[in-house]
Amino acid sequence: MKVNFYSSQREYNEKKDEFNKAIQTVIEKGNFILGDQVANFEKSIEGYTGAKHAIGVASGTDALVIAADILGFKDGKEVITSPFTFLASASCIIKHKGKPVFVDIDEDTFSIDVNQIEEKISSNTVGILPIHLFDQMANMDKIMDIANKYDLKVLEDAAEAFGMCWNGKDNQNNHAGTIGDFGVFSFFPTKTLGGYGDGGMIVTNNDELAKLAKSYRVHGASKKYHYDYIGYNSRLDTLQAAILSVKLKYIDEAIKKREQIAHLYMEGLKDLENIRLPKLKGNQKQVFYVFNILAENRDGLAEYLSKNEIGYSIYYPMPLHLQKAFKYLGYKKGDFPVAEKVSQSIIALPIYPELKEEEVEYVCETIRNFYKK
Repeated sequence: MKVNFYSSQREYNEKKDEFNKAIQTVIEKGNFILGDQVANFEKSIEGYTGAKHAIGVASGTDALVIAADILGFKDGKEVITSPFTFLASASCIIKHKGKPVFVDIDEDTFSIDVNQIEEKISSNTVGILPIHLFDQMANMDKIMDIANKYDLKVLEDAAEAFGMCWNGKDNQNNHAGTIGDFGVFSFFPTKTLGGYGDGGMIVTNNDELAKLAKSYRVHGASKKYHYDYIGYNSRLDTLQAAILSVKLKYIDEAIKKREQIAHLYMEGLKDLENIRLPKLKGNQKQVFYVFNILAENRDGLAEYLSKNEIGYSIYYPMPLHLQKAFKYLGYKKGDFPVAEKVSQSIIALPIYPELKEEEVEYVCETIRNFYKK
């Protein structure tokens, strides 16, 4: 049996007529840049997440770069974030000559350790950039308390967190990305809500920030050829908006299927002493965008999975503070021991709504066989 880490073909074949019609409509109309489908999709995202404003951009990375620029994460100012994440969570600060200040992670959730944030705040700190990773959100109650105490801006990297919700102290179910000043989503194909190419979204409940984001995505223009700012060329493609609108109709069903697959893994691997399964912390609704385990002899297991034609991924094999591109920040090995330790044992197993039960069973059986050796 072959089990791909991810496959888009199964979903496409299930809903082929809807996808083809959505794409054909865009092509026939010919409105490829910020067409009606983009505006309609933005409205749908506002409805689903509860955000007051949703602004479609070309990628999740662009969403971070634009939001960081608007919030003043630049010119030597410091922003507290995690070293255990994708490059864009920190490069969006560096692009504007800001300085990421790293804080170690919680070993159970892989999110920033909120108990270490306050000690890193200085007179030069302007913001916090929490990352909602894999299957759950960072502790937004604690992060917002700190931000309010020190008058800091919060940019939620919710690139992986579409569908996740935080039930905060106000007892409201707050969708990921809607709690801080800005939040961002990525619609990279593998995401819970993923397109057939790149795409991203900025969300906010602040009217002024939304106005700026809409201007910044079109070169900083207030109207055509009238520029108030030096902005970006970053617009959600109309074709992608059309495809994503089809997928959004089925998102709750897709999230439920991911949860069912995650529970199959948990059941199939529960008594293996060689691995640790994810733990949920905080009063929140999780979404299994990725199913990670912490595995003994991770590299040996990865090789064995490959040999048995099972796809996997490693998020992330090296924390950012040890990457060559971040060397100038002056961090060294041992500075963030939890992130370094997790990066040596983490491995992600296949999970997407169309994955079959027998495929999950085969993955679990293969992992068990590896540790029996």
